[in-house]
Amino acid sequence: MGEVVYQHKDGLSLTLSSDELEMIEAVRRYCTGELLPFVRSHGPNYIPPETMRKIFKRLSEFGFVNGPLNAESGGLGISLKMFGLILEEVCRVSASVGTAALIQTLMARAFVNLATSDLRERYLQRILDCDLLGCIAISEPDVGSNVAEIKCKAVEVDGGYSISGSKSWISNGDYSDFCFCVARTGESPLTLDLFFVDRAVSPYDVRNIHKMGLNETSTAQVFFDNCVVPTENRLTFGGQGMRQVSILFAVSRPLTGVISVGIARAALDAAIEYSKVRTQHGKAIAGHQLVSAALGEMATHIDAARLLVLRALDMCDRGVRCDAEAAMSKWFASEMAVDVTSKAIQIHGANGIATEYEVERLFREARIFPIPEGTTEINKLIVGRALTGISAF
Repeated sequence: MGEVVYQHKDGLSLTLSSDELEMIEAVRRYCTGELLPFVRSHGPNYIPPETMRKIFKRLSEFGFVNGPLNAESGGLGISLKMFGLILEEVCRVSASVGTAALIQTLMARAFVNLATSDLRERYLQRILDCDLLGCIAISEPDVGSNVAEIKCKAVEVDGGYSISGSKSWISNGDYSDFCFCVARTGESPLTLDLFFVDRAVSPYDVRNIHKMGLNETSTAQVFFDNCVVPTENRLTFGGQGMRQVSILFAVSRPLTGVISVGIARAALDAAIEYSKVRTQHGKAIAGHQLVSAALGEMATHIDAARLLVLRALDMCDRGVRCDAEAAMSKWFASEMAVDVTSKAIQIHGANGIATEYEVERLFREARIFPIPEGTTEINKLIVGRALTGISAF
């Protein structure tokens, strides 16, 4: 353990230090000993904000929220690549908790990068302590992959800006004490900027959306009705919001891929165990060639997806632009998870569609992820544009 396993000519190394190995092991112990019993007893029910806040605080002991921040910002200074590895451990047990904790981590990182010194002084420590939870509001009811069509507007008024519009499919929306809102500040399609909205100062309304899976956590509609935000809470100017959203996607896409890897890994584990105890024709089904081959394919595809997300995260760590690599990792990992969880159901046979077996839940969760952070189709077009220099949007 700890030796160089793989070194890519462009910088990717899978070398882990003893401290990093211990961090992964600590997360694994927490997930097995605390998180797994909780999610099993709680079931597919909505985790209320105060309970999720307590989970976040506990996870922050293992590199979440403040982990990928530098020491000057109150962080642990771990790499995004390392954060991806600990995120996978959590998502193997609960994709709902992992998704929610990822959003809080991304919000802390974005806040450090974008907020003024005054805002950091007032809010940063409370965000890192998870006393304040956040979300980012980009998607709208009539606006999906094409961010340039956003309709939510910010109009300058005395003392600040009045924001009006609605957002949809906002992760952690109901949990949020603050929101990064992407709003139109001019008539040009690209004049979009980011605003920091403190819910206690500038109230906005939230309504949770019931989904086919991940209902333990909040995905919501967010409504801004003449929501007045102080002047100092404007984070970008001159339409730089689009650029900042692109930067965020470069990180969030491979990390969303990590969630899919975690789900697929859980499905593979379940399929392996089932194949060893289920017998047909006088022997365990693991001894049948088609089942054994399916398990081999599942394991290989999971590893391939993990390598893609780690490559993209490694490039982010090194400050290398990776639009195409991030898009590749996200679409491949999310589609892989759908395929792997489907195979896990097939290996379980009729039991695979019974709710007492976890693979049916894992399939429903996996099927969600080809859609957020750019659909599979959009991410493929991003890769195609990088290859040809010609946009097919």
